[in-house]
Amino acid sequence: MTVASAPDPSQRPLLVAAHGWLLSGRLWLPLQQQLAPHWNLWAPDLPGFGDRPRPRGLQPNLASYGRWLAHQCLQRLQPGQGVVLLGHSLGGSIVTHAASALGERLQGVVQIAAGGGVYQPRPFRQVRRGGALFVRWRPRWLLALPGTDRLRSPLVAEERAARGLLACSMRRSAVEQLPQLTARLAVPSLWIVGSRDTVMEPRYVRHLAGYALQHELSLLEGVGHLPMLEQPAALAQVLQPWLDTLTARDQVDQANLALLARASEAA
Repeated sequence: MTVASAPDPSQRPLLVAAHGWLLSGRLWLPLQQQLAPHWNLWAPDLPGFGDRPRPRGLQPNLASYGRWLAHQCLQRLQPGQGVVLLGHSLGGSIVTHAASALGERLQGVVQIAAGGGVYQPRPFRQVRRGGALFVRWRPRWLLALPGTDRLRSPLVAEERAARGLLACSMRRSAVEQLPQLTARLAVPSLWIVGSRDTVMEPRYVRHLAGYALQHELSLLEGVGHLPMLEQPAALAQVLQPWLDTLTARDQVDQANLALLARASEAA
């Protein structure tokens, strides 16, 4: 990978991260610390997870959450600022739905432990059933015990949001739509997966990444499904040069457009 010179901080895009199922924005804190102060990573709780309630009318499906995420991005961006979306696991599916609503503000997409696009009826049925049972019978009494803060996110997630998003993500129509949405990405994408990820195996990440026209794939050796917690420094080492190159390329494109505009005016 070619590493470009560090971009002007004022021209850096905002990084917006979407967490996975039953998690929260706190998942990204170790990575935020690794990227600071050069990159600003905003990691909101998705509605119904963490400390963010689900607004009335927001349906618990991938398309609705994608529109919500895109709207939040556009509200947070400074004039002329771009955005790079990061998605983890199910959050990666939400990112693919958000991408089309961001237009020219979207500069790149990073998918971490996010793949799929292959419908598997029996395994998906088992995951849906197991997930629904966990959400229904999860031991919320653990919240009252000291030292259980790391277990908080799955215990406080809204039941309808959790069950709805899981069921939606495993429907045949949603699974078969993922490759189509990925193929429509008009920006560079980086796909990262741990070699020991048993939740989203590397082969499924490779499969979905292959539909993206401008993509790179990075395998983190010895890492599982949560690289931002397991190896945040290694994850940042993959992300930073890719982000620097992406932003430097965008600055060159903007400079060329400005030159063309001046040349057109002069003519």
